[in-house]
Amino acid sequence: MIAASRRSPLTFVVHLTVLALVLLWTLPTAGLLISSLRDKDQISVSGWWTALVASRENAVFRAPGAEAQVEENGRYVIRGNVFDGGTGTVSAFGDSVQTPTEFKAGETATLPTGATMSVAENGDFTISSPQPIPEGRGERIFYTRSVPPQFTLDNYREVLSAQGLGRSFINSLTVAIPSTIIPILIAAFAAYALAWMKFPGRALLIALVVGLLVVPLQMSLIPLLRFYNDIGSQFGVSPKGYLGIWLAHTGFGLPLAIYLLRNYMAGLPKEIIESARVDGASDFDIFVKIVLPLSFPALASFAIFQFLWTWNDLLVALVFLGSGNDQLVLTGRLVNLLGSRGSDWEILTAAAFVTIVVPLIVFFSLQRFLVRGLLAGSVKGG
Repeated sequence: MIAASRRSPLTFVVHLTVLALVLLWTLPTAGLLISSLRDKDQISVSGWWTALVASRENAVFRAPGAEAQVEENGRYVIRGNVFDGGTGTVSAFGDSVQTPTEFKAGETATLPTGATMSVAENGDFTISSPQPIPEGRGERIFYTRSVPPQFTLDNYREVLSAQGLGRSFINSLTVAIPSTIIPILIAAFAAYALAWMKFPGRALLIALVVGLLVVPLQMSLIPLLRFYNDIGSQFGVSPKGYLGIWLAHTGFGLPLAIYLLRNYMAGLPKEIIESARVDGASDFDIFVKIVLPLSFPALASFAIFQFLWTWNDLLVALVFLGSGNDQLVLTGRLVNLLGSRGSDWEILTAAAFVTIVVPLIVFFSLQRFLVRGLLAGSVKGG
């Protein structure tokens, strides 16, 4: 009894592996969200994991020129604040770029001109000279400051206020929702037929579906576009439009959908199907009233994968929909928004999180069915 109650070491290994996988999936998303909310100056000098602690950075301030000097007790003084309206704490300062931390805050430095300079922790500086300060550009003050954590929504305002973003968001929804629903509807009927209806060539069709799973999209995309254009020209269908991209995503998504749903439906208890047939139910009634409701975990699992794929897709959208302002999907719009601004990390992170927020909502809404759907067919009904 004692030996049976002890947990196998393999159990702890499995738990640790699952925990590691969860962290590997969660940490990048959390880092992306935190970075998208940080101030653009701080995000460029420190990582997201330091977002809750003060950051240290070097800066330079140009003091006012001779026009700002006032005479005090026989000396000529210029006063101001290196933060110029900002916030922070000065820890060290210097008068040249080579020695930006030569003096601690509050100390007095002697400049080559004979004047003295001091910078307090709050950023207040004083430049004092026994002689009138000559005309010219003001003295440069190099300093190291400690800046408290700063969070802002300006990054999202800049991304969301981009021209055409709302239209592109609607375009992505118009592409993703039908491209998820259509293959599910078709695959559900096909999966039921392959699982419970006996007809010649069924095994061959199942093998064909499995073979289509490995067909690369990039290899078949252009031939599919040419075929669609040839058929569309005969019926007056525009080569650029939502119909083409719906059909393309349906074609590429059907093999996985049929395979996943067929395995799940084949694992349903055989007695339920036979009892319904004895009661006189047709195959359509069995499919709609019994099989389809019981197959919801598999349907939800495929819906997650298909929606994520179609929402994040750019290649198929550019080929079948186009790159015009009215046809551009969200991923394409954000690529244009970034353009040559690849060094603007605050825009990159905010734009990236805008693209994943809808898939995250879909995933967390359906994730409880994901494991059950992926294990389709692993356990047969009694």
